Amino acid sequence: MAAATGTSPTPSASPPPAQGLRRDQRDYRRATVATLAAGLASFNAMYLTQAMLPTLVGQLGMSPTGSALTVSATTGMLALCIVPASILSERFGRGRVLILSALLGTLLGLLLPFVASGTTLILLRGLQGALIAGVPAVAMTWLSEEVDPRDLGRAMGTYVAGTTVGGLSGRLIPAGVLEFSDWRWAVGLSALVAVGFAVLLTILLPKQKHFTPKSIRPRAELAAMSGHWRNPRLAALFLIAFLAMGTFVSLYNFLGFRLMEEFGLSEGLVGLVFVLYLAGTWSSARVGSWNDRFGRGTTMLTAALTMLAALALSAVPSLVATLVALLVFTAAFFTIHSSASGWVGLIATTHRAEGSSMYLFCYYLGSSLLGWVSGFFFTGLGWHGMLVWLGGILLSLVAVVAFLARRDVPLDARPAAGATDPAPDRP
Repeated sequence: MAAATGTSPTPSASPPPAQGLRRDQRDYRRATVATLAAGLASFNAMYLTQAMLPTLVGQLGMSPTGSALTVSATTGMLALCIVPASILSERFGRGRVLILSALLGTLLGLLLPFVASGTTLILLRGLQGALIAGVPAVAMTWLSEEVDPRDLGRAMGTYVAGTTVGGLSGRLIPAGVLEFSDWRWAVGLSALVAVGFAVLLTILLPKQKHFTPKSIRPRAELAAMSGHWRNPRLAALFLIAFLAMGTFVSLYNFLGFRLMEEFGLSEGLVGLVFVLYLAGTWSSARVGSWNDRFGRGTTMLTAALTMLAALALSAVPSLVATLVALLVFTAAFFTIHSSASGWVGLIATTHRAEGSSMYLFCYYLGSSLLGWVSGFFFTGLGWHGMLVWLGGILLSLVAVVAFLARRDVPLDARPAAGATDPAPDRP
């Protein structure tokens, strides 16, 4: 995923000529709706089993840890394939990779209701993650190359909104269907919705006009990404992505089991809990002002400590306390993610695209690996045992954020001319 590029307009008697699509143009509207649909399709597909993990345990005979693999396999393969998809787009075009990724990934979802075992479901979900990796890998790059810099922020915001709502719909649609049918219909109907959005993307996405094919140089790309690890601040941001996302997904993966077993909520009501994701939308919208006022390091450290406090509150045997804890935890996580993803663009003054790709790789790897491993703690030690494990991860997160906060970028630091912070994807 590349950072947006462009030159800020300078005051003059007449506006500078357009360097890309402007919002009063038909193709700009087509592009924003198309990338909105891309976010809706891919993130719906990515998370369509997360709200129904307890149901998969009951109807497919899976263990809680095994059911979590239906999410972890998807995000894990997506993490592994983000960089290759980005490299392929340099040669074959962003639009082609974007459309093929969305179509193939969502069409595969139509096979999921017909699987006979949990193992087959996990394998297909892993393949689905590999196929849809091209959407988060190149969607923002497509926009940054085709949209005029003066209207790029609005277009990026529309895509990010699509990822947020897509992830939410991928949880709410199956949960709602489970109230009157089984998991196969729940997955099938959600997959149909995702395919519909992928088709809309295919129909509406304008042909790229500012793309120049390049020769594929995987070694150079990998060298640039590995070089970022030698920068202590970038390495810290990559670790933060891994630890924060892993903890966040782990909590949501196994929360449903507790809500059903301890508090007696139905499958549909458990799915509605994911509406609390909107707390992340609220906090993400305010991160910029908090960073300007307090500094990125202070903002992130406060959010990390807030996540730790909210995790402790979720141990209280009260439904209200658990929901309040989840609300606060979600807002704090998105504060960290929004700050960290933007900070990568400030620190990586060269090879920003590779820096963003490495950040996303660590982000989704944390979702996959820690989200799966946490299942062993939940199965063996129960909810409170898992919270101790997650608390240890969060203490590590606090330590890494504290290290980074001492090396905070001054408030007047900005990316080099012609660059903007990359907007974060939403989980």
